[in-house]
Amino acid sequence: MKYLIVGLGNIGDEYVNTRHNVGFQILDAFAKASNISFQDARLGFRAEYKIKGRTLVLIKPTTYMNLSGKSVNYWLQKEKIPVEKLLVIVDDIALPFGSLRLRPKGSDAGHNGLADINLTLGNQNYARLRFGIGDNFPKGTQVQYVLGEWSDEEKKALPERFNLAGDIIKSFGLIGLSQTMNQFNNK
Repeated sequence: MKYLIVGLGNIGDEYVNTRHNVGFQILDAFAKASNISFQDARLGFRAEYKIKGRTLVLIKPTTYMNLSGKSVNYWLQKEKIPVEKLLVIVDDIALPFGSLRLRPKGSDAGHNGLADINLTLGNQNYARLRFGIGDNFPKGTQVQYVLGEWSDEEKKALPERFNLAGDIIKSFGLIGLSQTMNQFNNK
């Protein structure tokens, strides 16, 4: 049984430690903890994690955030994975910093990566793990905040939150969306 786990972000050194790249950062932390590595592949960096008869195909799209749907659609088709087994990891300014919310579907909430995935797939009925980056920015500076780097205080908290996100990813593949939501939401 295969699952597609997609962490959203932008390629390029200038984006590496930014809030908007938290999807990449979570998958990098997961890969490091699991002793696996990403390989350059078509439309993304790909890694594979096997657990109890299941395969988690991890993808970091190289299409840039606003064209994430192209990569997601390609890998769903290539790996023959149904959309019900797709999990997209994304930053969310509507959630307090470090909050993790697993949802079965939903709108793009103004997130360009999710908007492109919704448009490309023709629906929004796929799981997403939202990582709260907070909204601690003055009016009119949202773009700079989202594309800005983590504060020193935030950096200290990230490893623990990334570990929890990794537990959610494994649980999604092992026990499914509903039970994972019950177990992890509000932690």
